[in-house]
Amino acid sequence: MSAAPSSVPSPPVASLTAIGRSLLPGLLLCAAVTVAALCLTSLERSLIGEVWLEPLVVAILLGAAIRTVWTPGARFKAGVGFSARTLLEIAVVLLGASVSAEVLASLGLGMIGGIFALVALVIVIGFGVGRMLGLNPRMALLVACGNAICGNSAIAAIAPVIDADGEDIAASIAFTAVLGVVVVLTLPLLGALLSMTETQYGVLAGLTVYAVPQVLAAAAPFGALATQTGTVVKLVRVLMLGPVILGLSLVFRDRAPGAAKPGLSRLLPWFIVGFLVMVALRSLDLIPPAILPTLAAASGLLTVISMAALGLQTDIRAVARAGGRTVGAVLLSLAALALLSLGLIRLLGI
Repeated sequence: MSAAPSSVPSPPVASLTAIGRSLLPGLLLCAAVTVAALCLTSLERSLIGEVWLEPLVVAILLGAAIRTVWTPGARFKAGVGFSARTLLEIAVVLLGASVSAEVLASLGLGMIGGIFALVALVIVIGFGVGRMLGLNPRMALLVACGNAICGNSAIAAIAPVIDADGEDIAASIAFTAVLGVVVVLTLPLLGALLSMTETQYGVLAGLTVYAVPQVLAAAAPFGALATQTGTVVKLVRVLMLGPVILGLSLVFRDRAPGAAKPGLSRLLPWFIVGFLVMVALRSLDLIPPAILPTLAAASGLLTVISMAALGLQTDIRAVARAGGRTVGAVLLSLAALALLSLGLIRLLGI
């Protein structure tokens, strides 16, 4: 008689099943916080007609609030950690599909070069200001890169590369988010005060406002041309995320005496390679236009889930203790960005 087929799964399958079971509780917890954040954002839109606090900000605040009153047990740890890091890296890869060579070409080499130089200079200035105010190097970098590139998304993407502390990440995101709302509300007043043209104001909005949706909100009062210009400039700033993360991965590699030489994956993280590949695919029209909105939505959703996880890892009381210095660093860094942006507009004769 032949032996009955074994019902015992093979070792690889059993291992994957075990990993899935260990991740599931934390993933479900992060998903629940994400759903709550999306519902609150929808309520915000219904009540005031606009979304000033984005879902990712609401998610991190909700997660931190939960963490303050209840510490998730050990069974949630693996899934929350996976959401905070791996899902975020996948989101960065998908973000690359939003940038193409055609978008860059529409600006001209002078503007593109000016944006790159501006971002690099603001990172250096922001880091210096943060250190002068007593922030630790990683926190100072988070604030500087958040202001210079794309606010919360840049902070979230850079954090794993520099091994930033969860409380530092939460603090920099929280304060940058609040300031981003203030910028959206006040920038049109500055544009009107300076009697800027639609194109000038669009460039200013693209260079200073953090998130793409916020650029749309800030530029709308000046018309369609301002909105289109601001969006393109903003996307070029987003493109700087890849080179900046690559540079930081080189700076923050392990340099301890006697340590083994870091491998290629340490010097060039997989998600940065993925980001650059997506940019190339988009530029070569190898990504069907019909799926671009889906990729953008997936990137956004994964980022919100990651921020929920980050909040669940954060004690909000520790964030509050770091407040004053962080606010000062964010404000001064943003002021430098605004002044340099106005200088670039004048220099290029826009």
